[in-house]
Amino acid sequence: MQAAINGVRLHWREAGAGDPAVFIHGFPFRSTMWGPQLEAVAGGWRFIAPDLRGYGNSEAGDLPYSMDLFADDIIALLDYLEIEQAVICGLSMGGYIAFSLVHRYPHRVRALILAATRANADSVEARQSRYDLAARVRVHGAMAVVESMLPKLVSGATRIHLPQVVDFVKNMMQTTNAEVMARTLEGMAARADYRAILPGINMSAMVVHGDQDEIISREDMDLLARQVRGAKYEVVSNVGHLPNLEAPDVFNQMLQTFLRVLPPALGIGDLTLRF
Repeated sequence: MQAAINGVRLHWREAGAGDPAVFIHGFPFRSTMWGPQLEAVAGGWRFIAPDLRGYGNSEAGDLPYSMDLFADDIIALLDYLEIEQAVICGLSMGGYIAFSLVHRYPHRVRALILAATRANADSVEARQSRYDLAARVRVHGAMAVVESMLPKLVSGATRIHLPQVVDFVKNMMQTTNAEVMARTLEGMAARADYRAILPGINMSAMVVHGDQDEIISREDMDLLARQVRGAKYEVVSNVGHLPNLEAPDVFNQMLQTFLRVLPPALGIGDLTLRF
């Protein structure tokens, strides 16, 4: 599905009917990374997975990218769909966007799922590394990001037992527009530090971490679990930075268990997948 949203044509995927949950993909992926969740949508729920601007089938637009701009796009999409409030699930960069949503639009977030992400801003060194990678991408294309990130994204067990997942992830990365990648890297480098807002998050929350994640540390995830009051903390064994793809059955069970304790769905609709 697609529509003109916040000045660009955005594409999104949906499955199910009922209470809405929005799934925000990481960098440099697209809505297809949530395929295992859309295919196993929890009963009474409407799962919505947008392609962020510039990713998948969404237009790039001309503005510099930022986590706030991506968050504004999510709000504009909710407005278009006439959704007042939704569960927000963000993975990695999707978590950075989720923090922007919680900070700037708290009344639009019903509950929060934070997977493989952190609340702190980049260190000086990490920020410069992103700027350097953005410069390489503009010269050498998407493969600069593939070569830098792919070895760290999944666990050794995933590489051995689920090579199709590695191929899927690599394909998403290498088919993403290089300028979109560069702008996003710059946007992530400039993102705000959200650690101060964590104790004030007043909603149901779940934190999900792969125990082999080489990108987000256990310390970063422990901080989220400690600081967000009452957050449910789930650690997925033998997976890296992409638990929803590396262990989809486990992730889906965690997701469904979390959603089950929230208030019941209010909307009614069909149960077809829409692309």
